[in-house]
Amino acid sequence: MTVKEAVRARTGSAYEVRGGDESRDEGEHTPPGTSAATATPATADTPATPATVAAGRAAQELGLRRSEFELAVHLGLIAVTAGPGSGRPRVHEREIARLREDPGFPDGLAERVRTVGTAEGAALLGIAPARFTRLARAGCVSPVTFYLNRYRAVVWLYLADELASFAVREPELLANRTPLGMRTMLEAGGDRRARNWRSQRIDRLLKRTVDPWARAAVEASALDSAHLAEVVEDPYERAYLARVRPEPVFGRPGSVAARETMGELMLADDPDEILWRRINLTLGLDLAREERPAPHPGDDPGARMTPAPEPTSRVAPPQAQPVAETAAPLSPPAGETPSGLREPGGKRLLARLGWRRRSDG
Repeated sequence: MTVKEAVRARTGSAYEVRGGDESRDEGEHTPPGTSAATATPATADTPATPATVAAGRAAQELGLRRSEFELAVHLGLIAVTAGPGSGRPRVHEREIARLREDPGFPDGLAERVRTVGTAEGAALLGIAPARFTRLARAGCVSPVTFYLNRYRAVVWLYLADELASFAVREPELLANRTPLGMRTMLEAGGDRRARNWRSQRIDRLLKRTVDPWARAAVEASALDSAHLAEVVEDPYERAYLARVRPEPVFGRPGSVAARETMGELMLADDPDEILWRRINLTLGLDLAREERPAPHPGDDPGARMTPAPEPTSRVAPPQAQPVAETAAPLSPPAGETPSGLREPGGKRLLARLGWRRRSDG
């Protein structure tokens, strides 16, 4: 869909904003099979447990490539449940039936997980690739995933529908002169692509996470070891955060180079972003410690900690929103940094963070 088509559809109240994501796949689409909603009725001797299928089978039933399916799960468009013994995720047949009953199936679901690179995204917006890159670096559009090219350089991918929504929402940025503040930031070498990707990824993980220690671990994943040690002084707490940190449903990229690159991209690198993550981690730790203490050597597991809540087996499809609304706050609003919050003992939050200006040596 081109930008003009999207505008016309929006004007006629028939346009429907859709999502989309992940990595590329050169394979062909597998035609959807018969409905997976048919199940053998439970007998009096057989408990009525919901039937599930493996992820590969679910992708076939939904007419998605495997990478598209995994992206849909990451975005919360497809609900999954843990397999037996915490094995590979599986999908309830009723979930497949729900998606197949959508009036736009199968093209609608595939379109919601369609991603584009710089060249294709620029063509979609009707602008030059160089201008598209400047808009992305300025944070106007946010990447949803990436892959490494043959030179191991990061190639960002964007949701096609979010780009169309951006064109409808900010047409002046596509045709008019770049605003002064944006030009100044770009000329100084600013690039918010990794930060926006990081923020959205953290936000999606938090939406699927209930346990307070796991939520604190998500925030901790954006800090390097030095900053983490300053905020979490107890080494056993740091080890516990590493152990309970949730990952995307299908884990990290398979190749060593991709895992190393993701590890680098996950770390906050701007001073204000680092401070914001430290604040969120500190507040999250307060909630986690109230829930239960982190285990230490020699502790009685039954006495010191209660089991973490079971992960929810269903993630409701999120309401589709424009790019600027789906991204998590990237930095605290000006003048509203909660630096004045105090502990019962009277210590300010920034003092608890162990924060000090790096420029002071």
